[in-house]
Amino acid sequence: MNKPKKVAILTAGGLAPCLNSAIGSLIERYTEIDPSIEIICYRSGYKGLLLGDFYEVTPEIRAKAGLLQKFGGSTIGNSRVKLTNVKDCVKRGLVMEGEDPQKVAADQLIKDGVDVLHTIGGDDTNTAAADLAAYLGENDYGLTVIGLPKTVDNDVFPIKQSLGAWTAAEEGARYFKNVVDENNSNPRMLIVHEVMGRSCGWLTAATAQAYRKLLDQSEWLPELGLSRIAFEVHGVFIPEMEIDLKAEAERLRTVMDQVDCVNIFVSEGAGVSAIIAEMEAKGEEVPRDAFGHVKLDAINPGKWFGEQFAEMIGAEKTLVQKSGYFARAAAANVEDMRLIKSCADLAVECALRRESGVMGHDDDNGILRAIEFPRIKGGKPFDITTDWFEATLEEIGQTKGAVVEVSH
Repeated sequence: MNKPKKVAILTAGGLAPCLNSAIGSLIERYTEIDPSIEIICYRSGYKGLLLGDFYEVTPEIRAKAGLLQKFGGSTIGNSRVKLTNVKDCVKRGLVMEGEDPQKVAADQLIKDGVDVLHTIGGDDTNTAAADLAAYLGENDYGLTVIGLPKTVDNDVFPIKQSLGAWTAAEEGARYFKNVVDENNSNPRMLIVHEVMGRSCGWLTAATAQAYRKLLDQSEWLPELGLSRIAFEVHGVFIPEMEIDLKAEAERLRTVMDQVDCVNIFVSEGAGVSAIIAEMEAKGEEVPRDAFGHVKLDAINPGKWFGEQFAEMIGAEKTLVQKSGYFARAAAANVEDMRLIKSCADLAVECALRRESGVMGHDDDNGILRAIEFPRIKGGKPFDITTDWFEATLEEIGQTKGAVVEVSH
């Protein structure tokens, strides 16, 4: 195939600290390699693609694309649109009754003169991209789809490290460093830090580790009550671990009796099956999004954990704080920017040779390559036997418990 004359970029799904950085890196790399290649950016993800709504990347934008590295979020906008969910697309007014959203998207790409589509998103975004790539191939549209893996959960098979996850852990730790100072605002204080992670506990574990590194850098004055144990992480609860609430409550009550506070880190996906069972038993509807995922902010796992533990450990006050929106909207840190740049550079190389796939280090061999779309799926569990996580649990005195089989 010939080199592309025009490429399009879109971001979709939830935010992560890599979106603007990835957009800027793609624009800069295309400008370095071949500024004659036109670039457009669809507004609000697949919504903009279906509607033919886009930004034109002008020379002025190319010259200042590096500014995007300083900002979080996605300047071109996101949305949660699934092209194979016809009913939802019709309901939103994105396609007409009887239309196939995939065909509408494919025809719009042809109408806009696009040769290569770059999708930046998580497993849902890249699964949608895979479906679209398959549709384009089956119907001889002659377009190339290239994905970049974004998710703070770091749970995409077979991607070793998703873009933005390192930053999210670092920012979540910074967030909790302020929140934890509430530990002396009331006697017998229980603080619950809810961290993003639907079916994967990597971000919760990594955030706890990053926060404890901040504690390592602090000085203490135990003679006046300023001791590390009051600021410590006393429990980490993630979807991959079986949680014995009674046993953990007994352990945490000892901590509460000793230091007058307890601080726990909870994945938003931990305990969800128990919460859903409670809701269904009461005849309550479980809210779900267009992809069929339970809306975790609506069922509030952090609040549930707080309620479960509060009585058992004798807490007088419970504070539930969520770092998700603080962390996911941050600008990429230096470590993530290096990873983003390498993936963006490879994405442009693949575009020039018209090779589809998702850019990332392949778990099977560790090589940065264009991973085949059919291999991309979400729900990759965190390996709780990882050395640094086992060391964290040992240091805080928590037993790991049984491994929970996580559905993919």
